[in-house]
Amino acid sequence: MINGLGVVGWGVGGIEAEAAMLGQAMPLLIPEVVGFRLTGKLSEGVTATDAVLTVTQMLRKKGVVGKFVEFYGPGVAGLALADRAMIANMAPEYGATVGFFPVDDRTLEYLRVSGRPAEDVVLVEKYCKAQGLWRDEKVEPAFAETLDLDLGSIKPCLAGPKRPQDRVELGGVKKQWLATDLPGFLKEKDKKGNTPAPAGTMVPVKDYQLGHGAVTLAAITSCTNTSNPGVLIAAGLVAQKAVAKGLTVKPWVKTSLAPGSKVVMDYLKSAGLVEPLEKLKFHLVGYGCTTCIGNSGPLPEEVAKAVFENNLVVAAVISGNRNFEGRVNPLVKANYLASPPLVVAYALAGNVDVDLATEPLGTGKDGKPVYLKDVWPTNDEVAAAVDRHVTRETFVRQYKDVFTGDKNWQSLNVEATEAYAWDPKSTYVRLPPYFEDLNFKPKALSDITGARALAVFGDSVTTDHISPAGNIAKDSPAAKYLTDNGVAVSDFNSYGARRGNHEVMMRGTFANIRIKNLMLKDVTGGYTQHIPSGQQMSIFDAAMAYQKEKTPLIVIAGKEYGTGSSRDWAAKGPALQGVKAAIAQSFERIHRSNLVGMGVLPLQFTDGDSAQSLGLTGYETFEIVGLASVKPRGPLTVKAKGEKGMIEFQVMCRIDTPIELEYYRCGGVLRFVLGQMLAGTSKTAVAA
Repeated sequence: MINGLGVVGWGVGGIEAEAAMLGQAMPLLIPEVVGFRLTGKLSEGVTATDAVLTVTQMLRKKGVVGKFVEFYGPGVAGLALADRAMIANMAPEYGATVGFFPVDDRTLEYLRVSGRPAEDVVLVEKYCKAQGLWRDEKVEPAFAETLDLDLGSIKPCLAGPKRPQDRVELGGVKKQWLATDLPGFLKEKDKKGNTPAPAGTMVPVKDYQLGHGAVTLAAITSCTNTSNPGVLIAAGLVAQKAVAKGLTVKPWVKTSLAPGSKVVMDYLKSAGLVEPLEKLKFHLVGYGCTTCIGNSGPLPEEVAKAVFENNLVVAAVISGNRNFEGRVNPLVKANYLASPPLVVAYALAGNVDVDLATEPLGTGKDGKPVYLKDVWPTNDEVAAAVDRHVTRETFVRQYKDVFTGDKNWQSLNVEATEAYAWDPKSTYVRLPPYFEDLNFKPKALSDITGARALAVFGDSVTTDHISPAGNIAKDSPAAKYLTDNGVAVSDFNSYGARRGNHEVMMRGTFANIRIKNLMLKDVTGGYTQHIPSGQQMSIFDAAMAYQKEKTPLIVIAGKEYGTGSSRDWAAKGPALQGVKAAIAQSFERIHRSNLVGMGVLPLQFTDGDSAQSLGLTGYETFEIVGLASVKPRGPLTVKAKGEKGMIEFQVMCRIDTPIELEYYRCGGVLRFVLGQMLAGTSKTAVAA
């Protein structure tokens, strides 16, 4: 987000952050910088979210993992600072390390309105101009590669139903749903072999009927979308116009409003937009991450029952950054990203099989159909409201006591102790086993032999597939653990709330309800086959069985392994399950780093190889040969012995730097740093 302000910074995994807090430097290969040239300006009715989704699609197609992206060109001047921040904040979704906008007058304008002292604004301008950091429209920098986008060519759009880069123009959502999305979902089987109800099924619920494509969640949520005055005020104006027309939200839609800061509610209230939003059931539910991270809470009981018992494919439309499978809600299979005003529109329409470009949202109080164009504000309306109601005074008032906290925060009774007082009875925070048998000296590496595949995955397996997220399913291994420890189902809470308990989190690893292990035919969910017994079981149970047998494990995957959020548990969980290596066609930057940080070996197929091209099924026994002399990004040999004989292939060791190799020798970066501290030799390591 800060890259929209001209501040270079990038996300790291929690493991790297923990090491950095202990004084450890983070190695980074010098990145290639890709230029993204913007021209023109956004057309009437097009939002910053539409621009974000378009840029995300282009950059993911280009392939910018591990690269910096800098936006330049005459089109940059027309983008508000909040619009730039939205584009920069989507870097994890389009794969780049950084999406950067240089400093210019728009930056200074934001500093002033957000309450920065006048002398600081002057200093920023003088410093950036003196250092050559100021954006000069007359000079275009040179880049290794470039892309071009005319902002005027962008159309209103959504992204879904599974990935942020799967952009579809608003007018094509219905057609894609009927031709591609729904037919794909209808072919998928659950763990019991059941497929969804046939197309066209309508289930009676109270005084309405529910079918495939029903929007059951409509959430204005996520960090940058709900901190951007342009799209938030646009959403409020859509609500205001819709209420005036007599429209209401469909009864099966659960709605919510989770602004990025308290400033948002101030300017919405000032603009008179809180009341119409609330009339459409978009009530304030809190500040920060909610539905985008899986904290939507349960669907209404009658809706959940209809969806579950009839295996309906229902949808969510959210203004978040991420819509990966199983992330938003376990009962909602199709998830779409959209601008906040479109979220309101879909809550009114109630279905994704409606063409909002040509079909009505509903019927007004005068009995006439109301279309999206009838409630959509003009760009000038939005701009005038932003200028009038987003003021410096609001920022100053809200942030003057930002670190004070409310009465609940101030009343917390925290004992001042030098070390954390672990409560052995806690089901929320437990002492993790990462530092058991701590060895201060790096170990000599040896080949991994007799390994089994815990799972074989396809492309675009995200950290949401790997790491626990959202609500804890009642029939999951994590649920059994909590129940055995006296926790009622109503108190399960979410994986996010219990991320301090490794017992819960390792049971939720690879337990995503939408993950597909290619070792099993026509099975969706976190299951695998324990090869020695031939039994199908949860991945966690299989991992524990292999641990008892002292069998090392590997995971095999396709392209873009570990996309999405920078979740440290996507590496911690597999490490605790006994995974020693992950072999993939390509890795996302943060997940690769997190794997090394937890002592899991990332290996990359070479020469266009993949599990499919090599004929790997996952039922082989694996050896990884050559570790004793491995170098960063050096070659290793993998031998897979199965029914068809021996398959031997080369992989690249994706330990990228010498210091990362030292982390791996110590079993991970935290063990490396702590070992140095306890041995009295702690110092910041410098990559060679």
